Amino acid sequence: MIDKFGTAHWEGSLQEGTGTISTESGVLDGVQYGFNKRFEGEPGSNPEELVGAAHASCYSMALSMILGQHDATPEKIDTKATVSLEKDGDGFSVTKVHLDVTASVPGMDESKFMEAANAAKEGCPISKLYKGGTAEITMDAKLV
Repeated sequence: MIDKFGTAHWEGSLQEGTGTISTESGVLDGVQYGFNKRFEGEPGSNPEELVGAAHASCYSMALSMILGQHDATPEKIDTKATVSLEKDGDGFSVTKVHLDVTASVPGMDESKFMEAANAAKEGCPISKLYKGGTAEITMDAKLV
């Protein structure tokens, strides 16, 4: 088992308060987040972009692994995960994650690539977090 952690600190009310997030590795250390950063476009971090970065990185690693199982080594995989947060009754829900994937894999057949891309979408550990929830995961994948 691998255990990793992130931390959050919050002070104040929802709209006027502010917080900081940090990660075990120190890559994020006291990064500010808050209502304005999440809902009003103010610069800073928010939970959805962190989930998006986690999903994009997890997916890229899963795709690389699956391609390797087919004796293919990617030159590059670029993944963008767009996380959609929508009003849901009295609160909010992540309703969708869309993966935009572009990969360069020498000698890879398009249909085999799409099989691998879809397997990675279903099998990466972060994708599995959404199973049974309300979020739909969609994807556009392109072999270049």
